[in-house]
Amino acid sequence: MKDKLDFYINGSWVESESTEKIEVINPANEELIGHITAGTKGDINSAVKAAFEAFKTYQYTTKEERIELLNNIIAEYENRYDDFVQTISEEMGAPIWLSEKAQASTGIKNLHETLDALKEYQFEKPEGNYTLIKEPIGVIGMITPWNWPMNQITTKVSAALAAGCTMVLKPSEISPYCAMLLAEVFDKAGVPAGVFNVVNGYGPTVGAALSEHPDVAMMSFTGSTRAGIAVAQASAVSVKRVHQELGGKSSNIILDDVADLEKSVRGGAGHCFLNSGQSCNAPTKMLVSSNNYEKAVEIAAETANSTTVGDPKGEFRIGPIANKVQYEKILRMIEIGIEEGATLVAGGIEKPEGYEKGYYVKPTVFADVTNDMTIAKEEIFGPVLSIIKYETEEEAINIANDTEYGLAGYVQGEPSHAQEVARKIRAGQVIINGGARGTGAPFGGYKSSGNGREHGLHGLEECLETKAVIAP
Repeated sequence: MKDKLDFYINGSWVESESTEKIEVINPANEELIGHITAGTKGDINSAVKAAFEAFKTYQYTTKEERIELLNNIIAEYENRYDDFVQTISEEMGAPIWLSEKAQASTGIKNLHETLDALKEYQFEKPEGNYTLIKEPIGVIGMITPWNWPMNQITTKVSAALAAGCTMVLKPSEISPYCAMLLAEVFDKAGVPAGVFNVVNGYGPTVGAALSEHPDVAMMSFTGSTRAGIAVAQASAVSVKRVHQELGGKSSNIILDDVADLEKSVRGGAGHCFLNSGQSCNAPTKMLVSSNNYEKAVEIAAETANSTTVGDPKGEFRIGPIANKVQYEKILRMIEIGIEEGATLVAGGIEKPEGYEKGYYVKPTVFADVTNDMTIAKEEIFGPVLSIIKYETEEEAINIANDTEYGLAGYVQGEPSHAQEVARKIRAGQVIINGGARGTGAPFGGYKSSGNGREHGLHGLEECLETKAVIAP
C-alpha cells in the first residue's frame, strides 16, 4: 500500500488538517495503489502563506542563481528518472515504453527548454526613452491533469522558477504520486523553502480555494474547458491573471497531393491512439477528400486493428484509460457515434480479449462521420478516430475551423501547399507532415481551448509583469 498522506509545504512534509482520504487506483487492474489526503481550504491557506512569504526573497534571486537551481533540479530528476517512469505507468496506465520515452522524458525536456530561455532572457533593457523591466508576477496557483502529468507540471513549475515566482501546485488526484516525487526532487535540489508547495485534493474544494485566494497573483490551469471556466470565475473576484490550456478537437487534413497516403493515414491514426487517445491535441478528426476516402478508411481500420492494447508492463502499444469515469465516458461516446449513424469500422465497446479487469478500450475508427455528429464535435479523450469526407480544400478548412476549440491542427500534403493551408487553420499550433513539436514552440489555444502559451520563452513570459520606468 502506497499511502502518501502529507503535503509538501514550506520545505517540509506536513500533516493535513483533513482526515478524508482519496483512493488512488491502478487503471490496469482496478486495484488500490494507496491513498492521498483530500486537502482543505485551510491547507491551501497554509501553502499560499508559505509561498507568499518565500516570494519576498525569491523574487530578488539573480538569473545566475535560478540557472544553477534549474541545473540542480535537472540533475536530481535524472537521478530519480526510473522512479518517475514506474510511478507514471502505475498510476495513470501509460505503457512502460511510453512512460520512459515520452511521459517522464517531457519533464527533462521542459526543464531544459526553460533553462535555455532563461539564459538568453533580458529582464531589463532600454526601450525608447524608458527602461522596460520584466518582474515576477508573484505566487502562482497551478492545477494540472492526469493524462501527461509530468509534462504539464514541469512546464508550469520550470517557467515559474525561472521567472522568480513561487507556487502552490494541486496535481490531479488521479495521478498524484509523481507530483509528490517531484517535491522530493526539488527538496534534494535545494529549492528554497516555500518556493514550491504541493497540496492534494479535489478541484471543487482545493482548486476553488486556490483560485479565489487573494494572495495568488496568477492561476495556471490545464484541464477541461468546463473546469477552466470555473477556475476563471473564481479567479475573477481578485482580478488575477488566468492562464488556461483547455480542451481540443483537432483536425488532420490530408491533402490530395500528399506524398504517401498510407504513411500519412497510419501516422495520423497512430497519433490519435497514442497514450490511449488521452491527449488534448490528438488528431481525432481525419479529413480526407472523396478521391482518397475509401482507401484512407481501410488503412485507418487496419492501423486500429493492428494496434496492440494491454497491460502497461507488457509489450503493448497502448495501455488502459487512466480512470473509470473517463473509461465510461468513452464507451458512451462510441455508443452515441453508432446511434447517430456513423459507421464503426474498427474497435467498439468490447474490451480486448483476456482483460476482464482494467479500463481498456480498443482503438476505434468511425467512417461516414459528418461534422454535426457528437463524436465530431465533442472531445472524447480516448482512442477514437472520426473520418470525415470533403469535396474541396475550402470545405476541409471550414470543417477544421467549425469547432469551439482551437488547440491544434494537422495538415499533410506537398510542403508549400500544406503551409498555405496551415495558415488558414484557427489553432494555436499546426503541425505539417507529422513534424515533431519544435523546441520551445509555444503551446496553447484559440477560442475555448484557452488563453496564454506554455513552453520555453513564451511560458517564461506568462509568469512576468511588465514595468516601464520613465526618468527625465
